[in-house]
Amino acid sequence: MKITTFAAIYIGSYEVSLKIFELSAKKPIREIDHVRARVELGKDSYQKGYIGYELMEELGNVLAEYKKIMEGYRVDDYTAYAGGVFRDTKNELFVLDQLYIRTGIHIQVLSNSEHRFIGYKSVAFRQEFDEMTRQGAAVVDVGGGSLQITLFSNGKVITTQHMVLGTMRLREKIAAIGNSVAHYETQLEELVNKDLEVFKSLYMKDNKIKYIIFMGDYIMEMISKTDKRADRTVASDKFVKTMRKLYKKNLEQIASELNISNENDALLLPYLVLYTRITEELNPEEIWAPGANVSDGMAYEYAEKKQILKPVHDFEEDILSAARKLSKRYESFSPHINALTKMAVLIFDAMKKVHGMENRERLLLQVAAILHDCGKYVSLARGPECAYNIIMESEIIGLTHLEREIIARTVLYNTYPLDDYEELADVLDQKSYMTVAKLSAILRVSNAMDRSHKQKFKNVKASIRGKQLIITIETADDIILEKGLFDTKAEFFEKVFGMQPVIREKRI
Repeated sequence: MKITTFAAIYIGSYEVSLKIFELSAKKPIREIDHVRARVELGKDSYQKGYIGYELMEELGNVLAEYKKIMEGYRVDDYTAYAGGVFRDTKNELFVLDQLYIRTGIHIQVLSNSEHRFIGYKSVAFRQEFDEMTRQGAAVVDVGGGSLQITLFSNGKVITTQHMVLGTMRLREKIAAIGNSVAHYETQLEELVNKDLEVFKSLYMKDNKIKYIIFMGDYIMEMISKTDKRADRTVASDKFVKTMRKLYKKNLEQIASELNISNENDALLLPYLVLYTRITEELNPEEIWAPGANVSDGMAYEYAEKKQILKPVHDFEEDILSAARKLSKRYESFSPHINALTKMAVLIFDAMKKVHGMENRERLLLQVAAILHDCGKYVSLARGPECAYNIIMESEIIGLTHLEREIIARTVLYNTYPLDDYEELADVLDQKSYMTVAKLSAILRVSNAMDRSHKQKFKNVKASIRGKQLIITIETADDIILEKGLFDTKAEFFEKVFGMQPVIREKRI
């Protein structure tokens, strides 16, 4: 039985961690070492906008030490990620270059979407996860720079919302007030309450949840303080009651109560307030703390990519569910959307040998079809531009920033002429540009097939014959409008694929 030794390095806003794992197809992922070092990069990044020399030197020393540890374990492979603290710095490229020259460790800076999804994977691989989300759950990932809430109902994603309520950011705002929660409870909670109340009013009206699944530092100690059960779950009212008692104590006393060795960690207080207020606002029956973080997600991601493990959760369905909910929110989800999505997938599948795209691009096409009309909620005249902005500003769990860009531009160019590559080179590489061109060409033709939004076609089939895409349909309706618009959309399709789309009609 082959065992792979894998290392996950994660650089956060206040801590750099190294986890060593053993990965095997026949056994659960096994953590064999966990090393943490305090490096408060957020102090420079959030206050100055760049990482200074001293912190860069400190980070370099930590990574050099981690490299020695990895060599000691003879790891087969590693991944090193950095979070939002790097995205917020003006000297990101210079810091990454210096760290690579000094340590040989290649660091990838994650977008918020990538970061949260990797952490989410570490929880979604757990057996309890699917059952909890079927009963209604919120996955809450609390970090130094921000927090993110993903809401589930009946096992389907309702929404993912990103909030700039990270513990380091909160600490910087209240640092001068003191180290007893009671001294600044009102101010800190007011900072937190506004966003939580808006989230609750927008998304919790019709969605009662049974569980909150918390990810973040110190939650394990807080759960343990509330209840010693081994399954890491606790009744929410009991949790809030226990945490509210800690409000009356100073930092040293709270650390002692929670058996935390770092009694001077000022981030403990913002974590305490965030966990308490989120629980009070979302009002679940129980809280679950699986003890997972982004490093565990990195191990699952690597094992999945290398086909060591098979995913037990349908992440693609999460993406489609979130897209449908977003479409409904902007009142664009309709029978037309269903018909368009089926048509687009039908054409995509028939053209596999022509377009050369994979299943991931097929998923992006589905999301684009689902969301292509959402901008009309804002403006009928400028619907495509509004749709682009809605998609780019919406967190859809499981999609990277680049994938959102591809979807948004596919929707935009469903109506508008495709810009030249030179005009888009700052946001799309050549491969992504070609993907946008191909997907928008398929979407244009598919959309023309149901321009009246009356679903006139039955038993639609698509096949390739020579240099033609033959779309065979059965209809009893007048399709003069669809045929006319189809011909106008076919020109761009031919330009992209070198193939002519043709409708073959069977009257019924």
